[in-house]
Amino acid sequence: MKIEHLALPVALITIMASCSAPKKLRESEARNARLDSLYRASESQRKKCEEDAARATAAYKDKMESFQDQQTQLKANNSQMLEHLKELSVISSSQAESIKKSLDNIGAKDAYIKDLQSAIARKDSLNMQLVMNLKGAVGNMDDKDINIKVEKGVVYIDISDKLLFKSGSYEVADRAKDVLGKVAKVLINQPDIEFMVEGHTDNVPYRPNVLLDNWDLSVKRATSVVRILQNQYQIPAARMTAAGRGENVPVASNETAEGRAANRRTRIVILPQLDQFFKLLEKPAN
Repeated sequence: MKIEHLALPVALITIMASCSAPKKLRESEARNARLDSLYRASESQRKKCEEDAARATAAYKDKMESFQDQQTQLKANNSQMLEHLKELSVISSSQAESIKKSLDNIGAKDAYIKDLQSAIARKDSLNMQLVMNLKGAVGNMDDKDINIKVEKGVVYIDISDKLLFKSGSYEVADRAKDVLGKVAKVLINQPDIEFMVEGHTDNVPYRPNVLLDNWDLSVKRATSVVRILQNQYQIPAARMTAAGRGENVPVASNETAEGRAANRRTRIVILPQLDQFFKLLEKPAN
């Protein structure tokens, strides 16, 4: 009789264990499927960026080769023309030499233009690589929350304020530090890059309290992000600038809730290295 009483609980435990095991297996399989989907999406995005960069590089290389061929042909035609004119005694040797110097000067200016084009292409290539690194570090986040892009040769990282701050606050939320840490990891590995952190708001008036207005709020938010990057992720302060833009540079209409949400953002702007381009833009020697 005692054996029968013991057999019933054992049977119940066995049945419950057999039911829970398939459930855990299904949950594990579903989790693995989600992770595999995220991985595949990330790999697809990375490959697309690489393909775009390869196509841009190949197109630029073809243009440069065509430009070099044209320049070589032009020099050959110039030399033939001068020799022909000298044979016809249309110009003197001194005049021919003067014309040759002028043509060589044109060639030097062409080479200068080529150097500028090469520098711009190199900068574009570096920007593309930086964007790929940032997107790879951030992962498969919603583009509405964080958007990384290149516009007119400048890299922008837009982070929605709902990831960073509570409404009307300039204190960085704990959940935001994960995102900032991923961005900081890429930026700290690029020691030559300087950047500006911009705070942006919508056009809803800020209720005066500790802060005065949206200008004040946007500046405070920018400096809060800069302090996190400096104190927690050891990015040198000399590489960063904090700025507030208030409501004055919207990316969407403030007439809708969605537009105002898009305008409330923190933007990291990778500053171009202007000193290098100023050197290139110096007047070439005659």
